[in-house]
Amino acid sequence: MARRLFACFGGKKSSSSASRSVPGNNSAVVDAEITAGDGPVLVQLFSSQGCKTSPAAEMLMSRLGRGDFDAQIRGDAGGDGRSGSPAMVLVFHVDYWDYKGWKDPYGSSQWTVRQKAYVEALNLDTMFTPQLVIQGRSQLIGNEEETLLKSISEAPKFPSPAFRATFQRPTSETLQVSLTGALRMKVDGNGIDVMVAIYETGLVNDCERGENEGRMLSNDYVVRKMEKMCTVKDVAAKKTVSGTAHFTLWDGFNCNKCGVAVFLQNSSLQIFGAQSFKLKLPDEICANP
Repeated sequence: MARRLFACFGGKKSSSSASRSVPGNNSAVVDAEITAGDGPVLVQLFSSQGCKTSPAAEMLMSRLGRGDFDAQIRGDAGGDGRSGSPAMVLVFHVDYWDYKGWKDPYGSSQWTVRQKAYVEALNLDTMFTPQLVIQGRSQLIGNEEETLLKSISEAPKFPSPAFRATFQRPTSETLQVSLTGALRMKVDGNGIDVMVAIYETGLVNDCERGENEGRMLSNDYVVRKMEKMCTVKDVAAKKTVSGTAHFTLWDGFNCNKCGVAVFLQNSSLQIFGAQSFKLKLPDEICANP
């Protein structure tokens, strides 16, 4: 394979949910609202605080995540009253720009590996930031608003899984996410991975070095942890699937700033459905001291 190049290019709402505490168990059960039709398109941004053009893409993702473009994506300027956002945002901060003087506090080699897998799956020659990947099937430069909205509108759509989530804090350093419910899609012998990600919003940092030196950087929907809950094969759309993902939490964890995204992906990282939850926990165990 040709040597990969790095480049820095310029150019939503979570499902509503209800929760209840489970007495004496340091946990909460959350039911997410499931739309009758298609679920959201998963939009993944690969970004870095060390890239000069990434902040503009991050702002675009913040707007997309809070629903600013919902009517445009649906092609209904007046709004049609449908519940749920047509897009779900996850932002992955890569670590390959850290050498330029600013170490991204949310950067991870795990996300660099994920981006590299998309570069290979989509037959690209260059790894760059900011890069958007739509439903795991197409990509574009992260600042291209018009192209992004068109790509979301034209992306293949799938029903959201119908999971119920249970969140538990076994210790102050850990979180368990247990899911049970139907995938709402038939899975063949090739299998599907059920992925669980914890993301954080409202992150603000003063950048002291690097290409964004002197800027205050705001980041939303930043993936802090992600695990594969399970792989399922030969499963009917209505069959109940259950599993648990285990996470080690970071310093400063606060559930009020976090959400949980669940999505189905195949071996090529193509997405076949996504669902999101607000991370609700009893007040006494919501945040790390």
